Amino acid sequence: MSEDNDTGTIQALLDRMQKYRLPRAMEIKARVDAGERLSESEFEFLQRVIADAQDWQRLVKDRPAFHPLASQILQLISDIVARALENEQDKPG
Repeated sequence: MSEDNDTGTIQALLDRMQKYRLPRAMEIKARVDAGERLSESEFEFLQRVIADAQDWQRLVKDRPAFHPLASQILQLISDIVARALENEQDKPG
């Protein structure tokens, strides 16, 4: 029964990632790539995406088919954070 619960949880996280998290993350990436700073709400959003991705990684660790997607999501967030940090350092105050 645990396998069924994990499958349902994975599906729910995947749906949330595809419908809500990834589109907003891509919008944020475009903004930081354009040199803008993260707002407080964007920062909080990214924290939620990271938490979801960590939960998802834990659930898919024994399901290799999901590993590339989990890695891509974490790489996207890493890229956003790195660029946002650069933007903070480039713009005083």
